[in-house]
Amino acid sequence: MPLQTEWDTPPSDYTIFVPAGWFQLHLDPDERDRGIAALADRQFAGIDNAPVLKERLMRDLQKQAKAAHRQGGLELYISLLTVEGLPLASSLLVSLLPDGWPGCTTAYDLARRLSDAGRPAEVRKLEAGGDAVRTEKTEAPDPERQMGNTLATTTVAYHVPVPASKQWLTLTFSTPMEGLAPKMVELFDTVAGTLHWE
Repeated sequence: MPLQTEWDTPPSDYTIFVPAGWFQLHLDPDERDRGIAALADRQFAGIDNAPVLKERLMRDLQKQAKAAHRQGGLELYISLLTVEGLPLASSLLVSLLPDGWPGCTTAYDLARRLSDAGRPAEVRKLEAGGDAVRTEKTEAPDPERQMGNTLATTTVAYHVPVPASKQWLTLTFSTPMEGLAPKMVELFDTVAGTLHWE
C-alpha cells in the first residue's frame, strides 16, 4: 500500500472496516430507498402491530439520507448493536467534498484554519489513510433534527485529503450514548484508523 505522498493519481475508491452489526446504507438515490426498506424490515421483523412506527422510521431515514446526500454523503452506517437489550446507538456518515477546503492542501492547513475559527482540531496519522484532521464536540439534544433524540450527542469527524486530488473525504461519527461516549469515541477512532485507499 503506497503512502499518501506517493500517489501520482487519485485513488479509485476507499475501504473502511466497521463493526459487525453496523448496517450500511448507500445514499445514492438509486439505492437509498431499497436500503431504507431493508433496514426497516430488519428492525421490525416479527412485529406486526407497529406499522406507524415502521413508516415513521422509514420517513425519518429518507429525510436524513436525502439531506446527507445533498451535502456530499456517500454512505451511512447505522449501529444495530445491542448489549443486554440496550441499543448502542451510533452512526458513521462518509462524505466527499469534491472541491475540498479552499486554500487547504494539507491536513495541517485545515487544522490551523479550524483552530483559528475556534473549532479545536488536531492532525492524526491514519495508518494507511495518511494525515487526517480530527475534531470532536458534544452538543445538546435536538429532537427535531435527531429523530427524537433527547440526549447530548458526541460527534467525532475525520477530514482526510484524498491523495493526488483537491477532494477531501470526511468520516463523521456520532452517538447519543452520554454515559458510554468515551468508549464509543475509542471505537470511532479505531474505525477511522482502518481507512485505506484503493
